[in-house]
Amino acid sequence: MMFDGVNLVAVAAAAIASFVFGALWYGTLGKVWMRAAGLSEAQTKPDPVTFGLTFFCQVIMAFVFAGIIYHTGETNIRAGIISALMIWVGIVMTTQIVNHRFQGKPWSLTLIDGGHWLGVLLVQGILIGWLS
Repeated sequence: MMFDGVNLVAVAAAAIASFVFGALWYGTLGKVWMRAAGLSEAQTKPDPVTFGLTFFCQVIMAFVFAGIIYHTGETNIRAGIISALMIWVGIVMTTQIVNHRFQGKPWSLTLIDGGHWLGVLLVQGILIGWLS
């Protein structure tokens, strides 16, 4: 199913897979992330609304990312990976570095969160490129 060149099945698969990736990433690095963020376990216990909002944001992200990949002129795994890396370096990491420096957060938080978004973008880019 297509929407102006964007494969909605690929978007759904990318959103689901990147949501699962995030659960695995923070499930593995949760304690280290909490220390780096200066948060207690009670403060990081998400509720169903937070999970729902997170998944909704993954869907929007995958849809927009599919549009970006589509507009490169090539919709394949290579274009998905290159687009993921460019967005991560040029947009995601630059904003996280600036935000975390002004917030006085440690570099370990920047690396954990940045690694998460790199993984999300790569998972989405690969699936969108493969399934489109």
